[in-house]
Amino acid sequence: MSDIVAELRETLLGWKAYFGIAEVMSPLREIDKWVRRKLRCYIWKQWGRAGYRELRKRGVSVREAWNTSKSAHGPWRLSKTPALALALPVRYFSSIGLPALAAK
Repeated sequence: MSDIVAELRETLLGWKAYFGIAEVMSPLREIDKWVRRKLRCYIWKQWGRAGYRELRKRGVSVREAWNTSKSAHGPWRLSKTPALALALPVRYFSSIGLPALAAK
C-alpha cells in the first residue's frame, strides 16, 4: 500500500500544484473521493476472506461487518458501504501519506 500511495502522491501533488488555484473546488473533491474509494476497493480485495475480521478489528459492528463480508456485490460496490468508510476513514488515508487535492 505504501508503494501505491507513494506513486499516487507524486501525481496528486502535481495536480494540486496545477489545479490548486481553481476557484471551484468541487471537481477536486470528487477526485479525492474517487481515489479514496478506489483505494478502499483495493484494500478490500487484499483482505480477501479475512474481510470480516479486518472490519471488526477496525470498529465495525458485528452486523455491519457480517453483511458487508457476505455480500454478493463486487469490491467496487462494497467500497462505498458505510462499513468500509468507518473502517478506512479519510484520516486513515491522510495518515499513510495520501494528499488531498481540495483544501478542507
